[in-house]
Amino acid sequence: MAKTIVVKQIGSPIRRPQDQRATLIGLGLNKMHKTRELEDTPSVRGMINKIPHMVKITEERG
Repeated sequence: MAKTIVVKQIGSPIRRPQDQRATLIGLGLNKMHKTRELEDTPSVRGMINKIPHMVKITEERG
């Protein structure tokens, strides 16, 4: 089983650059306090590192 991480959106995309909004949508997050379980890959980690002020890793599984 692949390693997964649970990501929660903690910041609003209001008054943020368009590329940060697009990164949130790419992660499957677009509403406050929404969580997603994503596969732990370098591309997903890079997207999370691009917007650390808007998301939080709540759990690592696997």
